[in-house]
Amino acid sequence: MSERLVDEIRGRLRGERRLTADTRLDLDFADGVLTIEAEVDSVAVKRRLLVLGASHPAVVGIVDRLRVKPARAMGDGDVRDHVRRALVEELTFAELAIDGAGSPVSRAPAGRAAGAGEIGVGVADGVVTLAGTVPSLAHKRLAGVLAWWVPGTRDVVNDLDVAPPEADSDDEITDAVRLAIEKDPFVNSDAVGVATRDSVVTLTGMVPKDAEREMAELDAWYVFGVDDVRNEIVVHCGPVAGVAPEARGTPGRLGGPWHPRGTSSS
Repeated sequence: MSERLVDEIRGRLRGERRLTADTRLDLDFADGVLTIEAEVDSVAVKRRLLVLGASHPAVVGIVDRLRVKPARAMGDGDVRDHVRRALVEELTFAELAIDGAGSPVSRAPAGRAAGAGEIGVGVADGVVTLAGTVPSLAHKRLAGVLAWWVPGTRDVVNDLDVAPPEADSDDEITDAVRLAIEKDPFVNSDAVGVATRDSVVTLTGMVPKDAEREMAELDAWYVFGVDDVRNEIVVHCGPVAGVAPEARGTPGRLGGPWHPRGTSSS
């Protein structure tokens, strides 16, 4: 019974168009819990496999061991420092304490309000774990996006608590995706529209390059709570309003010399 179910689920997962034929997909099923282990090409593949696995009526829980191929080889210490630096430099987190006592990229704001929150960063085998407390779902989601932007990241475990608790919604997801795209220097946010229904994000608009269209889609996938992304952005060769040509070749998202996929932007 278990072997037949695993084969059935494997067939479902293999139907995901983004999953390459040579990807090794290790599955285990016991007591209603499906374990999925693989190294995949993008966060989009990872998220879709989890949704497909969870959609099988026999699955009541999933153990996620899916990892994304890193855009660039980095040690855990380097990944941790890059994530911390991204959090410290992000003004949205100005009132939060960022972990790393003794680290040049740590911060504990002297004048921050009591209980404003804190973010701790741990990294093991390229998997970034965020822990602590933040004041809103928007803060939690943005921290996750910044962690994904580091090119050595293979997965992000976002264990941040929101205090006081907030109810989630499609509008919350839309706002988080818009914020991620606005903060991405490789995407003209004025040219991209975002809408969400039942946790499925639809992107619309017009951009000059395939790469920019792809980056906007990845930004949406990096937001936790997104089950699928429909990318209806059109690519055209004309100028894009609101973006000076010289601004399109800016450095990497987090100020470092990397492209979001780990290649040089020059």
